[in-house]
Amino acid sequence: MPEIVTLGDAYQAGWGIRVRCRRGDYTGPAKIERCSYTASLSMETLVCTRGRAFPLARLPARLRCPSCGDTNVQVAFDVPGGALPVFVPDSPYRRRA
Repeated sequence: MPEIVTLGDAYQAGWGIRVRCRRGDYTGPAKIERCSYTASLSMETLVCTRGRAFPLARLPARLRCPSCGDTNVQVAFDVPGGALPVFVPDSPYRRRA
């Protein structure tokens, strides 16, 4: 299996993509209500809007939860023939609040 590092590579390989909001997944001095938003995204639309050369590692930093507006989202790729989704690790490109 060739290395897949861009949206174009993932689209060609037939991958699916899901996103989950992580708001409320951490504890801190203030209570933050949990957002339970999850959705499947269109890989074709992502390729059209971001371009085929867009790196998969930068994708979580460019997404925002449509329900609560938080930028802390987790991306999972559904790999054909794979039993479990492949999660993208935290990106060095992510802005921290």
